[in-house]
Amino acid sequence: MPAHGAKSRKATLATLLASLGVASGAVAGNIYEAPYANQADVRVFRVDHENEADLCVYVAKYSNQARDKDEVWHYVEYANQADAKIFFVKYANQADLKVYFVKYQNQAGWKTSNRYRGMFK
Repeated sequence: MPAHGAKSRKATLATLLASLGVASGAVAGNIYEAPYANQADVRVFRVDHENEADLCVYVAKYSNQARDKDEVWHYVEYANQADAKIFFVKYANQADLKVYFVKYQNQAGWKTSNRYRGMFK
């Protein structure tokens, strides 16, 4: 990827993080799965084992369950409903973030320190 694309993505991410921090009353954790990498805020790789993950994610049925929680995601149908847009990559070395999906909410949480901590709130 060209250097200017990475800078642009970082600038977009910084803007997104700032707006998420200010929007305290908004329901958060709404995730949109973008069809193309260039439409996403974060490139995500799904790992097979919890110990390989940066973040263990619980997928909630309702958006209010994901309020103020990075580790709880609620998928939305449209990009304009999302707090963050993600794209699943095929290979771990293409990812900004490695996630492991858990069955129960109490298993979810950050496993490593990561620059995207606080993004999905």
